[in-house]
Amino acid sequence: MTQPGIPNELVLSTSCYGTRLRSIEDQAFAAVAMGFRRLELGLSDKPVPLNGWEDSHRETGIRVDSIIVGSLNPRVENMSGSKLGSLDTEQRERALNSSRQHIRLAQSLQAPIVVVRGCEVEDKKLAAEAGELSLELELSDADERDVTLERIRDFVHRVQKKGHKQIEYFCRSLHTLRKEFPETRIAIEPGLHFNDLLNYEAMEWALDDLSKQNIGYWHDTGRIHQRELAGLPNQGDWLDAFSSRMFGVHLQDAAEHEAEIPPGLGEVDFKLVVEYVPKDVPHVVEVNPRHGRAEVLAAVQYLVSLGF
Repeated sequence: MTQPGIPNELVLSTSCYGTRLRSIEDQAFAAVAMGFRRLELGLSDKPVPLNGWEDSHRETGIRVDSIIVGSLNPRVENMSGSKLGSLDTEQRERALNSSRQHIRLAQSLQAPIVVVRGCEVEDKKLAAEAGELSLELELSDADERDVTLERIRDFVHRVQKKGHKQIEYFCRSLHTLRKEFPETRIAIEPGLHFNDLLNYEAMEWALDDLSKQNIGYWHDTGRIHQRELAGLPNQGDWLDAFSSRMFGVHLQDAAEHEAEIPPGLGEVDFKLVVEYVPKDVPHVVEVNPRHGRAEVLAAVQYLVSLGF
């Protein structure tokens, strides 16, 4: 017998489905069957067509709380939202047009928040070095680890200096979007890779620059945990600095070599997280599609027991 869902106020990311369900109606009804009444349109290798959403919404009452920029297109390593800070004018304009498309979709679905995730520093040498450092960290033993962590911190500092101009362009792009779409809230979320532009310090600069634009922070428990394991600012640092400006959170667990795990199965301190995350922002369950219904339901039960 199929295990029934627990009615809850959490949000389910459609990225959890992968390619299993090929229509928005199937995704909506599956979410409702698991106890969800709220969805996020997340990233997917094969995004589903959205015709049929109105019927699903009318029949189930489910709603969309947030949309990730890039969710309308097949997932690639560098999603279009990450090019809002590009040094190339043409790429930046394409990213703006893609963001506009996602914001218009959000407005048509009455989704209040659009999330821009990650922004890679445009430097091929730094990109290659980031990959090398990730591999070095994965292969390092206890004796080598401290040296590797120091190298990563130094690298992120160099990325930060290199990325100043891109942060400026990124903020200008978001200023433009807010001017064009004042009704929709925009949140910015850090990426995972070491050459991501939105590291801890850069996030603070961006949010300060955009403070009058109603642009907020979106937290990701799994990504931040993995950055913490690499010797970078930890979960508590990010939450302490940015929780007052938080528009939402992606709830996923993580361990040293694995991300997008159902909450409760990894190393993230969710008791700490729940103390910081505002009650009135979307709490989005986002796990890898390899985890099925039973694991998602167990994660919901775990999160609800903690007060999410």
